[in-house]
Amino acid sequence: MRGLELTATCHFGLEAVLKREIYDLGYDVTSVSDGRVEFSGDEEAVARADIFLRSAERILIKVGSFHAETFDELFEGTKALDWESFLPRDARFWVKKASSVRSKLFSPSDIQSIVKKAIVDRLSGIYHIQRFPETGAEYPLRVFLLKDEVFIGLDTTGESLHKRGYRKMQGEAPIAENLAAALILLTPWKRGRILVDPFAGSGTIPIEAAMIAANLAPGRNRSFTAQNWEELISPSVWKEAFEEASSLELSGAESDIQGYDIDSSVLKVARQNAERAGVGKWIHFQERDMRALSHPKKYGFIITNPPYGERMEDKKNLPVLYTDFGHALDRLDTWSVYLISSFDGTEKYLNRKAAKKRKIYNGMIRADYYQFPGPRP
Repeated sequence: MRGLELTATCHFGLEAVLKREIYDLGYDVTSVSDGRVEFSGDEEAVARADIFLRSAERILIKVGSFHAETFDELFEGTKALDWESFLPRDARFWVKKASSVRSKLFSPSDIQSIVKKAIVDRLSGIYHIQRFPETGAEYPLRVFLLKDEVFIGLDTTGESLHKRGYRKMQGEAPIAENLAAALILLTPWKRGRILVDPFAGSGTIPIEAAMIAANLAPGRNRSFTAQNWEELISPSVWKEAFEEASSLELSGAESDIQGYDIDSSVLKVARQNAERAGVGKWIHFQERDMRALSHPKKYGFIITNPPYGERMEDKKNLPVLYTDFGHALDRLDTWSVYLISSFDGTEKYLNRKAAKKRKIYNGMIRADYYQFPGPRP
């Protein structure tokens, strides 16, 4: 198979989780930077990464990188890349997104236009045509500039990997599926241990936990843009990767995963989402106020995404909410607690000091992942 340089993108702050996932898939990580993990692989690695990685946003095939401070340098650098090895003559290609950080070239629309023109100029000479039909498969491109270093990659994923296909409806403050999975992977929780989310909302954290427990690949029920790149990745590669995912499922897995919320209507949505994800039998959803939080068993885990109060009218309620949550946690003194929040008073009002805080961006919101590990069983 052909050797490829691949890049997996993720939420800022979750690079270590993604790196470990890639190693666990059997691939060598070559570099790690903010929101990106680069690794080496082949066509099979593209399919397996898209299907199996839980914390990734998307998988890119690196076409090339170079230094550019002017649009002429951007044009010539792009044109010099080996585009004919990636794009067939009927490819429908365009720059889906361009971003620039601390670089002299900073206009996304101009970057997109220059890169497209350079590719056309290169392929016109290779294929001996002036007008490209663009009737074939879609090949979206992504361009990143950081300190005048240009990275250009083919987007194999299409819709972001957080879209597993099970969440048709959601609550007011949903957490992305890949972020929820990463939060779980950052804890010592394992299949068979108790897990409770007292702010379950539309059920994303319990659902992702159940998928981990049952070893269900997050991308098993969706499609990817690169499945149509038959000249680059054989359909048999995708078929084998999906079959591998199916063969690894643990249909008889046992779990004790619970999700609570005070809103019965949002719990209905959570149950529907869990059924679509194929994990309904592994999760118990219950209408319950977090102030009534209790459990007869010891040494459980709470992993949750409580309200942040991003709307000004909600912020005034946070001190009481977090104080009450802290009192409820006092009844579970052997449990481990992990929560993500952008509320500055989290530790103060919970009345406990986190053993560790990890800075994570939930979309555009800068948050902290507070870790309060309990005693070992």
